[in-house]
Amino acid sequence: MSLTYAVGDIHGSLDKFQRLIVRCEQHAGDRPPTFVFLGDYVDRGPQSSGVVDLLIDLQSRLGDRVVALKGNHEAMALDVIDGTSPLRLWFAQGGMATLESYGNVRLGDLPRAHVDWMRSLRLSYDDGRRFFVHAGVNPDRPLAAQDAADMLWIREPFLSYRRDYGRLVVHGHTPLPGGVPDLRSNRLNLDTGAVFGGPLTAAVFDDAQTAPLEFLQAE
Repeated sequence: MSLTYAVGDIHGSLDKFQRLIVRCEQHAGDRPPTFVFLGDYVDRGPQSSGVVDLLIDLQSRLGDRVVALKGNHEAMALDVIDGTSPLRLWFAQGGMATLESYGNVRLGDLPRAHVDWMRSLRLSYDDGRRFFVHAGVNPDRPLAAQDAADMLWIREPFLSYRRDYGRLVVHGHTPLPGGVPDLRSNRLNLDTGAVFGGPLTAAVFDDAQTAPLEFLQAE
């Protein structure tokens, strides 16, 4: 039976990311793992460049078994690169740490391969039981008709909504205190605040049940 590992917000926390990938691969054993990364790979933490390098390497090694979603921080970086948002807004959200991780380069000197990779990121992934997305969904819209801004940025009314979506919505974006994932009947938040001193968390799923089998963490 195949296993899927959904990983919360990394934010430049390369050491925790490396340790968590090792834990997931050891946990999978002989079963081929699928990884779903929920976005926010860059900003705030010290090693955004290394995180993107590792994600690109995983995709080259595992192909379709790596699904990388776009987070609002990747979207902010691209908006600044494209000139549709001011640099100061990105810096206020941790963008300076990203440039520092590339050697204090100017924005226009970021590696083309990394910028193109950020542009290629999808907004959601539906495996038939779970709907994976960065921030969440608008409860007033069907899952197939979600707005990009909501999938990248929403908190309320999504976080307070209690009805069933037809899928378990697996998301990050809203940091959790205490380093414990928040599992509700209709959603699962995996942002356990890795960049703020909490662990980086992966939820383990299989094809037989919707809810996670367990959680793996790297401190």
